[in-house]
Amino acid sequence: MLPLVIAPSILSADFARLGEEVKAVEAAGADWIHFDVMDNRFVPNLTVGPMVLQALKPWTTLPIDAHLMVEPVDALIESFAAAGADLVSIHVEATRHLDRSLRLIRQKGARAGVVLNPATPVAALDCVLDQVDLVLLMSVNPGFGGQAFLPHVLDKIADVRARIDRTGRPIRLQVDGGVAPDTIGAVVAAGADTVVAGSAIFKRPDYAAAIADLRRAAAAG
Repeated sequence: MLPLVIAPSILSADFARLGEEVKAVEAAGADWIHFDVMDNRFVPNLTVGPMVLQALKPWTTLPIDAHLMVEPVDALIESFAAAGADLVSIHVEATRHLDRSLRLIRQKGARAGVVLNPATPVAALDCVLDQVDLVLLMSVNPGFGGQAFLPHVLDKIADVRARIDRTGRPIRLQVDGGVAPDTIGAVVAAGADTVVAGSAIFKRPDYAAAIADLRRAAAAG
C-alpha cells in the first residue's frame, strides 16, 4: 500500500473564490487537488473547462488530478494536459478505444488514470492495467457532489486492490463519492490508498480539522 493521499474535490468549493479555496486546502494538509470535469452529456451536470485549471495552476504546488466525465474525451485529454493537469483520468465508457486514449494521456505528458462507474465491471481493467498510474472507482454515480456512499463498491475496491498487487506496479487506487469520516475507514481497509473528498472538507468551516478527521478515521480503519 502506498501512503494515503487525500484529494479535495473543488466541485464542493466556493466557485467565486476557487484560487483561495485551493490555496486554503493546500495549507490545511491536502495532498492533491481533484478537478471534476462534467459535460452535461456523459453525466447530467456541467462544470468547468481547461481554462479554469490553467488559471488555478499558479495557486497551488500540489498535483492536480483531472477527472474527465466527458465524451468524446480525446480532444479534452490534450486540452487538460496542456493546461497543466498532472494526472488525467477517463471513464471506460467515454471512448471507443480505451487503450489509445490512455496512451494519448501519457504522450501529452500526464499520468494516466482509468475510471470505473459503480456498475462497470472490474474486468474492464484486464487489458489496460499495464497502461495506467491510477484506477479510480466511483462510489456514487457520477454527476453531482454530496451523494451517499454505495457500500457494494467495497467489494470492488478489494478486487481491484488484488489485481493491482499482482502487477507489482505502484498503481494508485482512488475512491470518489461519499467519502467522509464514517466511510473512509472501510474504504482504506478494503484497499484504497487515495481518496477524493468534497463535501466532507469544503462544507466544514475548518479545512485543516476536516482533513485531520479523515486521516484519523482512515488510520482507525
